[in-house]
Amino acid sequence: MEAADGTPYAYLSAVPRALKGEGTKLLFATNAGMFDAALKPVGLYVEQGRELVHASTRSGYGNFHMRPNGIFYVSTDGAAVVETQAFLKQRPQVDLATQSGPMLVINGRLHPRFDRRSTSLKARDGVGVRSDGKVIFAISEGEVSFYAFARLFRDGLNCPNALFLDGGSAPSLYSPSLNRHGNVVPLGPMLAIFERNRGASRQ
Repeated sequence: MEAADGTPYAYLSAVPRALKGEGTKLLFATNAGMFDAALKPVGLYVEQGRELVHASTRSGYGNFHMRPNGIFYVSTDGAAVVETQAFLKQRPQVDLATQSGPMLVINGRLHPRFDRRSTSLKARDGVGVRSDGKVIFAISEGEVSFYAFARLFRDGLNCPNALFLDGGSAPSLYSPSLNRHGNVVPLGPMLAIFERNRGASRQ
């Protein structure tokens, strides 16, 4: 998400302030994946049907490049989480999309590189889509392994496909109902859900 002048919001709490008076209410917002030093997404990013950043298939280090990585998208047919290569092969028309990595759950299976004995524990957040099309966002209260976080989506939240969005010391969440009011460290891409005064909602 960007402000009207094209600059990143950087802070989730800036979004409701920027939209004040537009007849919308921000219900929920979180980071939408990884970004560079200029707060630009490092992978595919589509907003309001416009592809602002192309998909990345290059190799590299870090979580984003732990293949398979994937894409969360929303289209007129609903929402989905798919592997990057599958998305590029299908090329669906999307209204919103963000690329991140690694995939947490792939067609009901955990990412093959996850180890239940891993001692790499961090706070993490991600997104999954259930078989009925419902979108599920989750953020850990404490530090967890990739394996445990993926099990949450598959076994606890019944998501056959799920994607890691980000992690570290402070994954970010704006949710007034949960008394969470945003991030401390600047963010790049964001996902947000609004409620219009008319009762309609958008992502």
